[in-house]
Amino acid sequence: MLTSKLYPWHLFRSTSPNSRHKEMFNRSQLTPEYFLLTGLPGLEAFYPWFIFPFCSIYLVALVGNSLILAVIKNSPSLHQPMYLFLAMLAFAELGVSVSTLPTVLGIFLLGASEISFAACLLQMFSIHSFSIMESGVLLAMSVDRFVAIYNPLRYTAILTLPRIAGTGAALGLKSVVLMFPLPFLLMRLPFCGHKVLSHSYCLHSDLIQLPCGNTRPNSILGLCIVTSTFGLDSLLIIISYVLILYTVLGITSGEGRRKAPNTCVSHICAVLVYYVPMISVALVHRFMKHAAPAVRLLLANVYLLVPPLLNPIIYSVKTKQIRQGLIHLFLQRK
Repeated sequence: MLTSKLYPWHLFRSTSPNSRHKEMFNRSQLTPEYFLLTGLPGLEAFYPWFIFPFCSIYLVALVGNSLILAVIKNSPSLHQPMYLFLAMLAFAELGVSVSTLPTVLGIFLLGASEISFAACLLQMFSIHSFSIMESGVLLAMSVDRFVAIYNPLRYTAILTLPRIAGTGAALGLKSVVLMFPLPFLLMRLPFCGHKVLSHSYCLHSDLIQLPCGNTRPNSILGLCIVTSTFGLDSLLIIISYVLILYTVLGITSGEGRRKAPNTCVSHICAVLVYYVPMISVALVHRFMKHAAPAVRLLLANVYLLVPPLLNPIIYSVKTKQIRQGLIHLFLQRK
């Protein structure tokens, strides 16, 4: 709630039109029209050198994930649980890439660092929603691998198409419902300080540093969201792989024991690509507070840009069916 110090109640008892007009003017100043995003402080002179790498990363991420979706959609043989979950992962990563692309490329290509308050809230909502969905899909994929190894004969009977569709819908709905209150909680707050954000895109952790009102509800809700999504998902993924390892050790056939873990390699790589940058960013912010701002911001960009870049490559290289689907798709185009 807004404190009485910020909004003195005695002002509302004034009957003077000039007083009311002055109060309305003061309130309007507390709602920012725009924020200033940050690129890589101290490296502005080298921005032209960053244009090609960032453009290449986005191009590969957008084209790669789009091709994964196209291959799975056009190949009936890939309409199986593992590949349908992979399509969900590609969709979530496309969402993250599209959400960050306008501001990141705007800064390095055009030097445009301003973003409106409404656009900033929309970008924050999109980035966090798709990131939550991405984490949930990685958990669903780990459960899929456990079922495939633990009970291969009933794999398709357990993970039916309706259940997979329901899982995807639930993950999407969960990400939207969890993030829905945050923009409205920020809109109620007065912003009376500086308007400079510390990243190339809008994040909730950045935005709650700027208001001069009570941000405790925002902080508590943000912590609950992080704990119930990324924290819980990572814990359940670890448990899933402990169960997978226990199941593999119980396989009597030597050939079966060798083949079973191979089905998990791509997913393990995807999990590492997602969580290692996240943990690295957290460690840098926690233990390297005096590190150059450019280092922290570069790691933050890596955290959001690398998973959409590498996962299509990982699955194309490590999964024979995806490679064959890509070849078939290109041959069809010709």
